[in-house]
This record gives sequence, structure tokens and C-alpha cells, in this order.
Amino acid sequence: MKNYSTNEVARNVGIGRMTLLRWLKSGLREPRRISNGGVNARVWTAADVERVREYKEKHYRKGRGRKKK
Repeated sequence: MKNYSTNEVARNVGIGRMTLLRWLKSGLREPRRISNGGVNARVWTAADVERVREYKEKHYRKGRGRKKK
């Protein structure tokens, strides 16, 4: 099972890293976290990446502003 970093997920889905972090703050379910030597990191699985893709389809309208509520 392959794990991905936050940067890899953002690149793979086609959004910016800051956009992904903003989505996590706004309610997108966070992936599992690990701690190694005092450094916390998110560990993304293929299922997490697919969940981000689905979130993008529902909420992201590049070049046309935010999706109307």
C-alpha cells in the first residue's frame, strides 16, 4: 500500500497545497497522522486521495470562483 505526502496529493489531484490545507480546515476529513521525532505528518492513502478528488468535484470551480451555495 503506497502512502502519499500532502504535496503529492495536491499535485496528483491538481490543486495547490494551500488549497488542500484550507479544505482540511473547513471540514474535509483528515488522514491519519504519524509523529516521528517530534514532527507530525499526515499519511495519505489511495482512498484518501480519492476522497479529495470527490471533494474537488463537488466544491472546486477553478477560474469561476467558489461554487454557489
